[in-house]
Amino acid sequence: MVFRKLISELDISIRHIQVLKAVLEKQPIGIFKLSDLLDMPKHRVRYSLRVLEQSGIIVPTPYGAMIRDEGYDKIEDLKKDIDELKNLLGKLEKMVNEL
Repeated sequence: MVFRKLISELDISIRHIQVLKAVLEKQPIGIFKLSDLLDMPKHRVRYSLRVLEQSGIIVPTPYGAMIRDEGYDKIEDLKKDIDELKNLLGKLEKMVNEL
């Protein structure tokens, strides 16, 4: 259907945020520990860590992933993005309900 890809992307984004939350709470933390903690396959944890690193939120260290100093500002930006998503979803819901 029209929203299948969006739903899939949101599901992946939720996983990234779960990994980010665990890094924030347990840093420094490695892939194996994150995998066990989150009950998530290592390849998925690794992918989420890569996305978070490319986003400038975390940094890999010899001891495990840690939040970059600038990462805290980027986390605040994520919160603003959520507000924008909620607004767009509200508009979309209204339009679909009017069909």
